[in-house]
Amino acid sequence: MAAGFPAVRPRRLRRTAALRRLVAQTSVRPADLVLPLFAKEGISEPQPVASMPGVLQHTRDSLRKAAVEAVSAGVGGLILFGVPAVKDARGSAADDPAGIVQLALGDLVAEVGDETVLMADLCMDEYTDHGHCGMLTLSGQVDNDATLERYASIAVAQAAAGVHVVAPSGMMDGQVAAIRSALDAAGFGEVAICAYSAKYASAFYGPFRDAAECAPQFGDRASYQQDPAGAGEAEALREVQLDLDEGADIVMVKPALAYLDVISRVAAAVPVPLAAYQVSGEYAMVEAAAANGWLDRDRVIMETLTAIRRAGASIILTYWATEAARRLH
Repeated sequence: MAAGFPAVRPRRLRRTAALRRLVAQTSVRPADLVLPLFAKEGISEPQPVASMPGVLQHTRDSLRKAAVEAVSAGVGGLILFGVPAVKDARGSAADDPAGIVQLALGDLVAEVGDETVLMADLCMDEYTDHGHCGMLTLSGQVDNDATLERYASIAVAQAAAGVHVVAPSGMMDGQVAAIRSALDAAGFGEVAICAYSAKYASAFYGPFRDAAECAPQFGDRASYQQDPAGAGEAEALREVQLDLDEGADIVMVKPALAYLDVISRVAAAVPVPLAAYQVSGEYAMVEAAAANGWLDRDRVIMETLTAIRRAGASIILTYWATEAARRLH
């Protein structure tokens, strides 16, 4: 310590809750949070997801109620995932005007309008009978270019239903450019794209596949999602830059907690909002441990959200969005 200066005692500023609040450098706001919601076709009552306590597959009626509840709590956005009654090889329900997500979007436009941001997952795994994120070749590989044509059509269908932001999650090469071109050509230039730019082939997605009923029927998605042990931050930054060059308005890292280093690097490098997805496995681990009395559930929820925000994410997709938003008021 330089002569003439008193010794610094950091604990002075931690002494009371009020002092800690005053000097805190990281904060999470309700408006930073996006709630994932599952809409399932052909059910009369909402169905609990066994591996995600508290999460439901919604009917159209219960979805509207959950949306109103989230908006009332101040949640910044909602992202929809559809579970159709009928699946086929080309995921026909994904761009059907009478498909579950398009109908649900129409419901939410009528219910909450522009009070929140309506987002929709743009992928095919929930809609295909094989569970992969695109069209398949005769040998069973995902056909990148044929899939882009489907993504373009799905984007236009979602835009026509009233979505504010489409969120392509399939990790196909060129998906953002194909979607941007299709939206612009169809007169939906105002619809934004949130690109899943750094999406890893993660073991943390298991419970989501129960909720969306989209587990692959053979193989895995490692050939088109990023390798957790691959080129790391450099590969993530390359993927992000490609999406930005193609017209992405928001970029995303998924999962969140195991990739805080990637979130930090991307946040420092990009001029657009950065989203991070606190995925189903992260949620399920905390809920399971809390149910066994092994940790303080409420504190862990807020600590994880703070960690993701501190790493640099400006938008956090989390299944705790409504609950956390209430607590943050």
